Amino acid sequence: MPKMKTKTAAAKRVRITGSGKVMHAGSAMRHNLEHKSARKRRALKHDDVLSTPQAKKMKGLLGR
Repeated sequence: MPKMKTKTAAAKRVRITGSGKVMHAGSAMRHNLEHKSARKRRALKHDDVLSTPQAKKMKGLLGR
């Protein structure tokens, strides 16, 4: 049986922690940053944990 391929588009968007949580980068940090407050930019800078149903689907795309 051939190896299972990872969906590379999904792999570029999320990362899996050592404990198995799926982390994703926040959106809205690509452009128009001068219009956002410093507080908003600081909050968007951090990665977030994906919700459980989405994490389950994303792990399937990653072959885990």
